[in-house]
Amino acid sequence: MSQLSCGIVGLPNVGKSTLFNALTSNQAEASNYPFCTIDPNVGIVEVTDPRLEVLSKISGSKKIVPAATQFVDIAGLVAGASKGEGLGNKFLANIRETEAIVHVVRCFKSDKVVHVAGDVDPIRDIEVINTELILADLEMVENAAARVEKLLKVKKDQQPLFDALVRAKEHLNQNKPIRTLQLSKEEKELLKPYRFLTSKKVLYAANVSEEDLPAMENEYVKKVREYALAEGNQVIPICAKLEAEIAQLPIDERKSYLNDMGLEMSGLQRLINASFKMLGLITYLTTGEVETRAWTIHEGTSAVDAAGEIHTDIQKGFIRAEVIAYPDYVACHGRNGAREKGLMRSEGRDYIVKDGDVILFMHN
Repeated sequence: MSQLSCGIVGLPNVGKSTLFNALTSNQAEASNYPFCTIDPNVGIVEVTDPRLEVLSKISGSKKIVPAATQFVDIAGLVAGASKGEGLGNKFLANIRETEAIVHVVRCFKSDKVVHVAGDVDPIRDIEVINTELILADLEMVENAAARVEKLLKVKKDQQPLFDALVRAKEHLNQNKPIRTLQLSKEEKELLKPYRFLTSKKVLYAANVSEEDLPAMENEYVKKVREYALAEGNQVIPICAKLEAEIAQLPIDERKSYLNDMGLEMSGLQRLINASFKMLGLITYLTTGEVETRAWTIHEGTSAVDAAGEIHTDIQKGFIRAEVIAYPDYVACHGRNGAREKGLMRSEGRDYIVKDGDVILFMHN
């Protein structure tokens, strides 16, 4: 789990490829036509973390390696995608491989950019995509349930799986996503291999126009917020056009450009931060003369498993972890200072790593 992977979905012409181009140096072809993104474009985005720069100066590191997020730009889905309309099934399969969905919703009017349905209605757009994902899951669950039902004749132990699949099917038939189905721990385990599209967490990226800056609030965004709140999901308003402009600027000029627009942080950073939070991800840090690096793990990861992110050999030969909290590391100007002040802790295999822990693993 060294990288977060988000699938970007949305109807054609909602600003999805513009946003993707801004997110990554992998330029997807952005044009005023549906289906200009044929193969899923995959882009790796570095996660900005000011702590790395600070640690690097203290350690005199030769290089900095930030955490990374992978964004997969999935071609514009349309009504009927689950039945193969547009470029249907292929893209649904691409979403299955990601951990979270970033759903780009158009929240601006424009005579220049044609809307696939003729007018702007973010809730209708969201429901078109949600319905397609539900229908795709329904097809999968019906096939799976039919297979397991046949097995039941010879394998009675398959009954709990069959029951879980039937519950999922009934829920989907009510046009509800799997993520809103209350499942027991056992049912969750049984259904895990099926990778339901609608079980994934969703982050709505409400795409606004430059006229809505810096507040990024309008009647459409409010509607999306209400919808997301009822689902237990989050909304991040962004201006894809502004993100595209920022992406063209030299890195050292971006901050002041954002400040001039009355913004503290780019939409991209807000999107990444929200994705991390939504999926319960944190980063721990390693630093030395060779490099200073951020490592992505799930909250609740033990020291021995965190060591495995670096290398399985470190995990196998784990002796202990020397841990210093980031603020202490900085205040004491490094490992030696922290050790002298008694702020370096020696932790065992079961220690639960915290965000910003600066760790040195001792191993055989």
